[in-house]
Formats: sequence, C-alpha cells, structure tokens
Amino acid sequence: MARSAPEINSGSMADIAFMLLIFFLVATTMDVDSGISRKLPPIPEEQQDDTPPIKERNVFVVLINSNDKLLVEGEPMDISMLKDKAKEFIANPKDKADLPEKKNVNIDFFGTYPVSKQVISLQNDRSTSYDMYIKVQNELAKAYNELRNEISLQKFGKKYSDLPADKQKAVRKIYPQRISEAEPKNVGGN
Repeated sequence: MARSAPEINSGSMADIAFMLLIFFLVATTMDVDSGISRKLPPIPEEQQDDTPPIKERNVFVVLINSNDKLLVEGEPMDISMLKDKAKEFIANPKDKADLPEKKNVNIDFFGTYPVSKQVISLQNDRSTSYDMYIKVQNELAKAYNELRNEISLQKFGKKYSDLPADKQKAVRKIYPQRISEAEPKNVGGN
C-alpha cells in the first residue's frame, strides 16, 4: 500500500505574499535625487532694456569647450584649480582692482559687511560631456560651500550646515551663489 504525501494548504499563500509586498512597499524609503539647485530668472512680462550693466571685473567667465577643456578668464585651466580660483574671485580677500567690487550691506548677526558683487558666468559647448559639466558645477558649488563654512566657523564656531536657518540666511547674504548659465553654443574645440 502506497502512502501519499500530506498536502500543504496553499490557499492563503497568495494572501501572505500580497501582504508582505504591501508591507515592504510601505516600509521602504526611496531616495529622491534633488539635482542641481539653481534659481531660474522670472519670466519677463515685457522686454526690458533698462537692466544695469555688470562691470567686467565683477564677472568670472568659465567656458567649457567640446573637448571638455576649461577656459577660465581667458586662460586654459585644469579642473582641479577651478575651486580655488573661484574662491579667490568670490571673496576678493585683498580687494584687488581686477576682482569684484564690494558694497557694504547691513546683515543680521554681522552688522555692516562688505559683500562682493560677483557673478560667475558659465557657458558650455553643445558637445560638452555631461560628466565635465557636472564636475564644473561641483567645483563652483564647493567654492561657495567652503567660503560659507569658513565665515561660519570664524563668526559662530560652527559649520555652515550646523547653523540655524536664520544664521545660514545671513551667511548666504555674504556669499550669495550667483551662477549665470548662458545657452550652450559652439565654444570651440581647442
């Protein structure tokens, strides 16, 4: 006489699998990449030609050509030097005549403080690689972040990221991130 193997009731297996699926969907967090934080200009209501001119000394020109080579202020530059050059331009610590002007601004926690009128103009070629574009963006962001950290440590004894929102806002007024991106075009392949 042959014995048959006992059967396992699998009727509720589908229900259990479905409940586990719902549990893991609800309990799992999803990382959301925020991308590059840039504030776009507002849509102009009508064409305005009365924009104040920006002096050349206040503009830091960064060009990326189709071969992913940098041209900073008219000179070829390696990406590893961009952050330090940008920091020097943004801060203008020695008040050089060829670097950005400063104007005194009343800032919470700092009183009257000289703020640079700097603007970084970034332009890339249509053939610039996405990797190089991101590297340049990262180096420019590092320059602002390091300057903000330095002044935060100097004034408050804490890193910029550890400051409360009102103090972070005051530090951002001293080093506002002004990166102007021109529409990509053919910059050249040198």
